[in-house]
Amino acid sequence: MAGAAAVLLAGCGSPSERAADDGGEEGVVTLRVGATPLPHAEILEFVNDELAADAGLAIEVVEYTDYNQPNAALAEGELDANYYQTVPFLEEYLEGNPDTDLSYVADVHLEAFGLYSESLTDLDDLPEGASIAVPNDASNMDRAMRLLAEQDVITLADDTDGQATESDIEDNPSDVTITPVEAAQLPRSLQDVDAAVVNGNYALEANLTETANALAWEETEDNPYANGLVVRSEDVGSEDLVRLNDLLHSQEVRDFMEERWQGIVIPVGPGTD
Repeated sequence: MAGAAAVLLAGCGSPSERAADDGGEEGVVTLRVGATPLPHAEILEFVNDELAADAGLAIEVVEYTDYNQPNAALAEGELDANYYQTVPFLEEYLEGNPDTDLSYVADVHLEAFGLYSESLTDLDDLPEGASIAVPNDASNMDRAMRLLAEQDVITLADDTDGQATESDIEDNPSDVTITPVEAAQLPRSLQDVDAAVVNGNYALEANLTETANALAWEETEDNPYANGLVVRSEDVGSEDLVRLNDLLHSQEVRDFMEERWQGIVIPVGPGTD
């Protein structure tokens, strides 16, 4: 029991304190950051390879595919930060885990929803009665419906709040058919529909920038679905984590995102025009 307590205590404290206790390289603080593989882990690896050393940091990226694990690992002191989630996701997690005290630091990037097509090259060519696939889960369907409304494909009722669905369509001038599809299957659905609204991570995995045409993107300004760095609330002012956050908002990282993912991963947050 004493040994277990010692391990637990070693996982607490600031990153700098843990670095000193672990006997790490002098002047370099290692931060363990949880992330999902694409694009978050790639962005962190870029920071580690190109920028971290000059800032006195080393980034150890811990990859997760289960979206709940990085928050649990952060709360338990296994990580110094995580980078994979949106503010709405964190808020929902904290509601279900009221004893967990985590804070969202700042937006870093947005994985923009796009309206893709294999048969069309311009949104103006959308035919009468077109079939459009959208995600079938509530939060992503809301994003898809609002993207279609932003592009004047449909009009949502004025009193639409919360999560929009097909039932909130007030005007449908081209008589499009909305087809809900499991989000991960949307890229495959493109061969069966005129267009599909696809989340950025699935578009990246399916390489849609090479295999399909992007007809429209969702608005990025004031978009609540940006992804950012999350830390334990007690560490919000940690000098090492502030440096990591600064690196994530550097011009080098913005350029990397734009060149690597061609408009699907959009840098946002402090210092972004």
